[in-house]
Amino acid sequence: MAEQHDDGSAAASKHPHAAGDAFAHDTGDAITAQAVTINRPVGEVYAFFRDFTNLPTFMENVVTVDLLDDTRSHWAVKAPGGGTVEWNARLTAQEANSLLEWTSEDGADVPNSGRITFRDAGARGTVVTATIVYDPPGGIVGKVIAKMFQREPAIQARRDLRRFKQLMETGEIATPAMNRRQFEEMGL
Repeated sequence: MAEQHDDGSAAASKHPHAAGDAFAHDTGDAITAQAVTINRPVGEVYAFFRDFTNLPTFMENVVTVDLLDDTRSHWAVKAPGGGTVEWNARLTAQEANSLLEWTSEDGADVPNSGRITFRDAGARGTVVTATIVYDPPGGIVGKVIAKMFQREPAIQARRDLRRFKQLMETGEIATPAMNRRQFEEMGL
């Protein structure tokens, strides 16, 4: 029988390594770990995520991800106050249908690294766990400001994984606002 895992913070998991302790540095960096179970086969979930150009479709603060080569990409992400932050990321490890690890390259506006794991959950689909380590600009003050603007990575990781789940399971992301087509169908 497959292990049961609840969706939510991997940092609160009963499993000792769920939060990605390999990324916990003694540098004062912030770490966040979140998990979600997606009712789709692991190969399908991994393939969609591995095409990094798909990520802006469900990561609401990611403006663009441009592929530079097979292992490098350039990211532009919305920042608190309306600006953007950018960095180049390099894959440091990848295992098909199982693991993606990355680190930002020197000169990143927000130095970061992380790991996404994909685990077959049998009839339940795929457990996706995201662990991100980042150096918040402005230290603790910057982190507080990012939280106020809902741009703090721990908040975003949870939201983005929920949006990823919706997209993979239903083909769309539910929003509280009516979209243009719905207004047109109502004659408004």
